[in-house]
Amino acid sequence: MRKYIYIGIALGGGAGSAVRYWLSEAYNQTGLLPYGTLLVNLTGCFLLSFFFHNFFTSALPESVKKGITTGFAGSLTTFSTFSIESIELLQESLYVGGCYLSLSLIGGMIMTWAGFKLGESV
Repeated sequence: MRKYIYIGIALGGGAGSAVRYWLSEAYNQTGLLPYGTLLVNLTGCFLLSFFFHNFFTSALPESVKKGITTGFAGSLTTFSTFSIESIELLQESLYVGGCYLSLSLIGGMIMTWAGFKLGESV
């Protein structure tokens, strides 16, 4: 049964990384901040907390749970890109870099909280 978990993670990971690439291409060149990276990381915080709270209490197979959380949400989000972009922005402007860090960190916590709350109510 363990092989199904790896298959679920691989399928979810492929989908998550494709969505991340698409959103990054669409939104990272549109303004002052890397909005695509911000969008995928905030969305990932929300989805992971929602699915963790909601789907882990359901009877879904472990392969589906891991495919959604570790696979999709894990590859949708990107800490390494966030780190590189943060350093680049801080080198250009402490104000812009600080805004990006603040939006990412505080926004991530808010989205995680919102995902948990919505997961509780569903």
